[in-house]
Amino acid sequence: MPYDEHDVALMHLALDEAERGARGGEVPVGAIIEYDGKVIARAHNQPIGLNDPTAHAEILAIRAAAQSLGSYRLGGAALYVTLEPCPMCMGAIIQARLARVKFGVRDPKAGAAGSVYDFGRDGWLNHWVEIYPELMASECAQILARFFAARRC
Repeated sequence: MPYDEHDVALMHLALDEAERGARGGEVPVGAIIEYDGKVIARAHNQPIGLNDPTAHAEILAIRAAAQSLGSYRLGGAALYVTLEPCPMCMGAIIQARLARVKFGVRDPKAGAAGSVYDFGRDGWLNHWVEIYPELMASECAQILARFFAARRC
């Protein structure tokens, strides 16, 4: 799937966030939310640091974006995330009415944007999300592989 320079630049920001998470001992997932051509939120995984199982990068970015816009509805916004969202995150994406999700690497164990489930496009829910997979998939996979390889030593 072709992506433009803008998409790549935003995924680089998401990868920077993922690196911040890794430095903090978190699974390295980073997320960026763009609205009207501007980055309005950025976050990385923090379930360990915040003692919060819901503190995934996507959830934290959605919370920050909602605060930034002063609305819990983020229609027209795009989420860039290094790993395919899980069912919980896809639920939040749908509730926030995000327009698009562009993600890096697929999650064959818990991916809910086409790998295991397809919550955003299955037609069963009240909102449909445009899904664009495998943006900089190799780079996104590498950061996860490095993180987990270091944990296995």
